[in-house]
Amino acid sequence: MSIDHRAQTLLKALVERYIADGQPVGSRALSKISGLDLSPATIRNIMADLEEMGYVSSPHTSAGRIPTPRGYRLFVDTLLTVRHLDDKTVDAERMRLPFQQPQKIIANAAQMLSSLSQFAGVVQSPRRESVFQQIEFLRLSEKRILLVIVDPRGDVQNRLLLTDVDYTPAQLTQSANYLNQNYAGLSFDQVRGRLTGELRQLRDDMGRLMQAAVEAGSEAMAEGDDMVISGERNLLSVSDLSSNMSSLRQMFEMFEQKTGLMQLLDVSSKAGGIQIFIGGESKLVPMEEMSVVAAPYEVNGRIVGTLGVIGPTRMAYERVIPIVDITAKLLSNALSQP
Repeated sequence: MSIDHRAQTLLKALVERYIADGQPVGSRALSKISGLDLSPATIRNIMADLEEMGYVSSPHTSAGRIPTPRGYRLFVDTLLTVRHLDDKTVDAERMRLPFQQPQKIIANAAQMLSSLSQFAGVVQSPRRESVFQQIEFLRLSEKRILLVIVDPRGDVQNRLLLTDVDYTPAQLTQSANYLNQNYAGLSFDQVRGRLTGELRQLRDDMGRLMQAAVEAGSEAMAEGDDMVISGERNLLSVSDLSSNMSSLRQMFEMFEQKTGLMQLLDVSSKAGGIQIFIGGESKLVPMEEMSVVAAPYEVNGRIVGTLGVIGPTRMAYERVIPIVDITAKLLSNALSQP
């Protein structure tokens, strides 16, 4: 539902004031800070309309109003004026990401996001390509097989396969040779699609073994995905989050389990550009008091992960957005080969 210019101006003033001091904003205060020549009565009417549309709400303890997640969304999407970081700050942060081990660079980037925003910084480690260079099957005992996966960089992953059939060493060698000769250098997802169409030409037992290897291999390669979180303790000093023990417990469970946050960052990397998730609108991190500002980063032109800032819904988005944006660019440069 669209709102007119006066209502947009009042909503912008209300959100900015509420972000600044955390107190409900009344009509008299809005008449002073909005720059509009409107009477308090007219402002009250407009605010009542905004409340009916779901953009603001009235806490029980005050006649003033506060923005709802929907109000923040409208503010971020159409009313926000982003403040760019000054060159001195950007240069200082660039110096914190010198060429070094990738995991050290990623940890430094998470710390950078945290220190600049004063909230929590998160960086998803680069996703590993689920490509294999070689596969071997080693018979451990009856119906127990060790799957050995070698990726193009020479890293090795092992997986235990429990089978319904007691495969002979000759069958295991034959299956490994088939996979290596036909699919080496492809991702497990590509192998899965091609193998399905070719199973009719293979013996049933051998086909089941290869399918099990592809599924286990895909899981093994995905296990390398992780994230680095820095500055979680900063959120303990944010009254919007720390005043509610249930929300605080839920937030730290999210940090510990990471699943929902990882899915949220995956969604951000597929969308491209800055993504802002306000309150529980993503369904992946369902906390009304928390927002995530995220952006993908690249290595040699290919998106490999996502980073972001986790903070209260009442955060200074105009300041956090450029922090996330420039950190993504600096991390991309630091991880890419010259």
